Amino acid sequence: MAETSVCLAVLLVVGSRFSLTYQETPWCSPIKVKYGYANCRSPQERYYRNVLGTTCDIHCQKGYELHGPQHLICQSNKRWSGKVFCKQKRCPTLSMPPNGGFKCVDGAYFNSRCEYYCSPGYQLKGDRVVQCMDNKAWSGRPASCVDMEPPRIQCPSVKEKIAEPNKLTSRVFWDIPEGRDTADGILTDVVLKGLPPGSYFSEGDHKIQYTVYDRAGNKKTCKFLVKVRVRRCGKLNAPDNGYIKCSGDGDNYGATCDFSCIGGYELQGSPARVCQYNLGWSGTEPTCTPMNINIGVRTAAALLDQFYEKRRLLIISTPTASNYFYRMQLGILQPAQCGLDLRHVTVIELVGVYPAQLGRIGLRLMSPALAVQLRLLLRIPHYNFYMVVVDKHGVDKERSPFPATSAELFALIDTFPLRKEEMKLQTEIGRSCP
Repeated sequence: MAETSVCLAVLLVVGSRFSLTYQETPWCSPIKVKYGYANCRSPQERYYRNVLGTTCDIHCQKGYELHGPQHLICQSNKRWSGKVFCKQKRCPTLSMPPNGGFKCVDGAYFNSRCEYYCSPGYQLKGDRVVQCMDNKAWSGRPASCVDMEPPRIQCPSVKEKIAEPNKLTSRVFWDIPEGRDTADGILTDVVLKGLPPGSYFSEGDHKIQYTVYDRAGNKKTCKFLVKVRVRRCGKLNAPDNGYIKCSGDGDNYGATCDFSCIGGYELQGSPARVCQYNLGWSGTEPTCTPMNINIGVRTAAALLDQFYEKRRLLIISTPTASNYFYRMQLGILQPAQCGLDLRHVTVIELVGVYPAQLGRIGLRLMSPALAVQLRLLLRIPHYNFYMVVVDKHGVDKERSPFPATSAELFALIDTFPLRKEEMKLQTEIGRSCP
């Protein structure tokens, strides 16, 4: 009983001392950290976390950062050694991409997601979605909007044309294609490869190409064909013993082919034929037939008319067949017959004086009366040698009381206007004298 009393007395003394210490110890208010927590260590028993000398380590939840000291101590003034709070972390403000934008959930705070978008005609380059991370940085690469789409352009369809009459070309027009950029509608350049509209195009297919460029350097190309067709009738050939000269390409629509005959032949049929739209030739096929000289005409004018635009005349007049100049002239002309034929020259001989007078073309004799008229018409003297050169139009080109060499005659005739064209045709077909 005595021992029990002693124990109770001891407990009362110890309890009173502890109660006294507890009441005299300064206490700080409990720490409350919004979006965080405190880890405290007390010098007293573990149940007393805010007594004098208590030390607290402050921590913030993920996505928040501490503002204030990391360690707090409960001081004798019953206040903690500092103020702290946890503030939500925030990433830098994103830049608005040109020609686009972004939409965010919860702004630029931790864990916020932002999604980029671009205006029509632009494409996204970079990460479409970024997220604000715990390190206050955005995940991925901020996106940009770039014009990667080529511009638009539409070329016309194939242009087909028929060559104009008597030509191998056709003038072709078309509307210049209008290009447009899909992003901002602006083009920096339009490049044409080929002839521009309104040009003359030759026969065949011609590729036309337009290329447009936008400000981002993208390009778009369109192509089409210009087709020029020449309607053709088929080539014509020169008649035997004749020539052909055609305009244009010789057989194209509207081309004209003119025909002529070599010396001693005359044209039968159409002197000119035209290639028509229906691909047929006008007129009839020409032929060259030996020239039939009618010496039975009654007048000298009628005789000369037969040679008009067909033959040149070399008229030799002599009072007698034994005349020296006459015989010399015949001797000169005999070996030059090829050159005379090449130059379309017919020799007419007037021999004798009235009434024993006659005319001769080759081996054919004309009447004395016609021979007299021819001398009178051309004013040729009767009683001495005389030579006259007449061109295809019936014009006197040379008169001489003396014989002429073949070289002199040929040099004279080769200066006549019609002769130049004849020489060109003869060269083309290879006609010449040996």
